[in-house]
Amino acid sequence: MMSIMTRKSAALAAAAVLAIGASTITFSDAEARWRGHYRGAGLAAGIVGGALIGGALLAPRVYAHPYSYSGPIYVDEPAECYIQRQRVWSERRGRYILVNREVCD
Repeated sequence: MMSIMTRKSAALAAAAVLAIGASTITFSDAEARWRGHYRGAGLAAGIVGGALIGGALLAPRVYAHPYSYSGPIYVDEPAECYIQRQRVWSERRGRYILVNREVCD
């Protein structure tokens, strides 16, 4: 796993590469027909490429803890339960009432 110092140094290295690359770009015309069209295309490609490389270097990696896996866990099948209406004697009311009860086999 990358520590914070390693990430900071990787970001600093990526920034240095971008700065050096941007400083070496010259904006002179190569020939008379060029007329300066698409001057920023190389600069834009360098910035986008640097952003992609920097993002790949600084992306968080997800690792499982080495002691988190303890093997398979076996679970019993869930019991078949259903709701059944039952007649129950109510002392308070002095008569039978109908109640819903969960019955599991």
